[in-house]
Amino acid sequence: MVRQVKQKPMNWVERLYVFEALRGLFTTLKHALRGLLRYETLPTVPYPEMKPEIPRNYRARHRLMLRPDGMPRCVACGMCAAACPAHCIYIEAAETEDPRIEKAPARFDIDHLVCVFCGLCVEACPVDALRMDTCETSYVHPKRDDFVAPMFDLMTWDPKTYPQNDSQSQMAPGGTLNQQALDAWGMKVN
Repeated sequence: MVRQVKQKPMNWVERLYVFEALRGLFTTLKHALRGLLRYETLPTVPYPEMKPEIPRNYRARHRLMLRPDGMPRCVACGMCAAACPAHCIYIEAAETEDPRIEKAPARFDIDHLVCVFCGLCVEACPVDALRMDTCETSYVHPKRDDFVAPMFDLMTWDPKTYPQNDSQSQMAPGGTLNQQALDAWGMKVN
């Protein structure tokens, strides 16, 4: 059944559209004058002097999680590259000397110009090796090639900037739980 919406007929003033256009211009002028005369009331942030607070669960720049010895936690299974709809993750696997780990990435690159920051790669990772909780949303590089983040760039993060209750981040070198994790793994500190 079709539902019809009854509209009241327009009178001769509304049919001219002049008064409605003037009403719209008045609204625009009111907002423009507010910006000129009462700037402090505008809901803006003076970026880059003052950066907005970004929550930890916001999908920002990627990072590779680290084992207690500083090696990447990634096992080079390729699940993140397979789940990526933009095909911006490039992985090459290599064998490791550690008998507990079969493979490790020899190359792990993410092209941030192609990435759509959907987070599917993070969800697909079976060992929680990839995260998007860096709170870095603004990247500036002089060349396009610099937007391809190699494995070294993805691994350079400081555990002190992450919450204390994030035990996986605190087990990385420099974290509060690193020594306990090294003892549990049976590793020696160099």
